Amino acid sequence: MSSKPNQFIQLRKEKLAKIKALGIDPYPIKSYRTHYISDLLKDKEEQLQKAEEVTITGRLTAMRRQGKIGFGDLEDISGKIQLYVAQNLIGEENYELFKLCDPGDFIQATGKTFFTQTGEYSLKCNNIKLLSKNIRPLPAVKEKIVDGKKIRYDEFSDIELRYRKRYLDLLLNPEHRKVFETRAKIITAIRNFMDSRGYVEVETPILQPLYGGANARPFITHHNTLDMDLYLRIATELYLKRLIVGGFEKVYELGKDFRNEGMDRTHNPEFTMIEFYEAYSDLEGMMDIAEELIKHLALDIIGKDTFFYHNHQVCLSGEWKRASLPDLVSEFVGQNVMNISFEELSTICKNKELVIPPGSEKGKLIALLFENFVEETLIQPTFVRDFPKEVSPLAKAKPENPFVADRFELFIAGGEFANAFSELNDPLEQRVRLEEQAKLRALGIDDANVVDEDFLEALEYGMPPMGGQGIGIDRLVMLLTENDSIKEVILFPQMKTT
Repeated sequence: MSSKPNQFIQLRKEKLAKIKALGIDPYPIKSYRTHYISDLLKDKEEQLQKAEEVTITGRLTAMRRQGKIGFGDLEDISGKIQLYVAQNLIGEENYELFKLCDPGDFIQATGKTFFTQTGEYSLKCNNIKLLSKNIRPLPAVKEKIVDGKKIRYDEFSDIELRYRKRYLDLLLNPEHRKVFETRAKIITAIRNFMDSRGYVEVETPILQPLYGGANARPFITHHNTLDMDLYLRIATELYLKRLIVGGFEKVYELGKDFRNEGMDRTHNPEFTMIEFYEAYSDLEGMMDIAEELIKHLALDIIGKDTFFYHNHQVCLSGEWKRASLPDLVSEFVGQNVMNISFEELSTICKNKELVIPPGSEKGKLIALLFENFVEETLIQPTFVRDFPKEVSPLAKAKPENPFVADRFELFIAGGEFANAFSELNDPLEQRVRLEEQAKLRALGIDDANVVDEDFLEALEYGMPPMGGQGIGIDRLVMLLTENDSIKEVILFPQMKTT
């Protein structure tokens, strides 16, 4: 195995030298085509009647020769067609070039369509042009029948290898390309949805002098000219809120966030989020827009309302459930958690082998029980509201119950898809909340929020009441394409170096 690739590479380099010796540039600057291959496949009889000369381009995926006649399979983004190449039609010199081609080469083929004697619809070539010589042979894709099903097996059956060499994964597995084409359609549809509702798309800094807007650990870098440390943003929230202070009423940003934390099937350190903020809206408005958006993507973009995701059948139609977090935890522990003491809750958590972070109060313990035991039970779309204020430092407290915040998270198939607040716009209360977070940081809670003085100053100029929300794009794409790993929907996921 180890010597064969090198032997094949050497053989192809020798062919490359022969091509150059013929005075042919194996990597020409210009290429040309009149049709995509799919154009030729739409109506074969019509194409034959036209008898027009066409030029197509693509990658050779197979080659076979019998003396002075050769065949090749040419594939572009739209489809695949057989090439019929005969020396008496293209000339001896051009046929010599074809003989030096290999599967993996990019070529330009000119000719007319016809049916071979065996009935194979093909392009009868009168000219072949090499566009790019392949040096490294493509992995061989093999198929076998197992229990009546066609199974592909090759070195790219190794999932980790597929992620590391995504370019070959996409080349060998066209169905994986469709996932990313669908992702692109979803993102475009999200932008259109937001734009149509009067939201303005904006861009805020990725490199920030101070990070905030979420409970997460940041990546740190250093700017040489300024001689200062900067952070890759963990969220766009605090900058988007500054824009609401500045007079915008509806803004959104769809882009990358970065969190220096663990990796699993739903987490990648670099991920895509949309955050949006609407002045004079609230939590109810945020629920409505989240439900409307996701249903739109499912029905209008994907074309269905039921998805198989994380071993569950999830239906996105109908009215989505709305539930209170304390009620869900109370149901789990068998008693009303709002009426029991911190000490009793601590005992429940310890009996369930939960680690209680330093500085935790009652709200944190209720949140811990929810995260570890209740989330996974929420299969159909469920808006969980009334998060403890202690774990919601940027959300307004509910006037009728200041212990909880006017906040929801959307859960589907046991995972979080969205997080939203009625945003806290009292600058004095916001300072108190952030300073409480700073105390937790001093106790060693690395993902607690930091005190952002510039943001607090912006709030002092006045920010209207508003609703704000963040939705994870990667997880949304996972659901809508029925993929259980985030690495299946990110083109180049972060991988440990080998």
